[in-house]
Amino acid sequence: MPTLKVGDKTGTFEEGTRLVRAIEALGVDIGHRCGGKARCTTCRVTFESGEPNVLTEAEAAKLKDSGLLGEARLSCQILLDHDMEVTPLMTLESEGWSDTGPDTSETIEPPAAWLTQDDVQPDG
Repeated sequence: MPTLKVGDKTGTFEEGTRLVRAIEALGVDIGHRCGGKARCTTCRVTFESGEPNVLTEAEAAKLKDSGLLGEARLSCQILLDHDMEVTPLMTLESEGWSDTGPDTSETIEPPAAWLTQDDVQPDG
């Protein structure tokens, strides 16, 4: 079972758990203002280690549109399938929101169409 580390918090999760849900399970109030549907980028993270080499088409498109491709990843579009260490960039505390957003589904939304990072270019 993969291990997730966020700051000083660490937990072990079932393989295939959505990263955004695992981060929340550790007690970190990460944003997901669109409900985890790759529309808002509030669930973005940076990787300290274990960044996956795959991403969904929805994640790639949103990161390109937002100018974040190569700088951050969307935790709502990542499955925990190996050990990872991440830093959430937008949280309830850092943004002053009244809540983190609508509940997220257990499965990736929209349905995942997978790409490798080599398939995605910032300007292409």
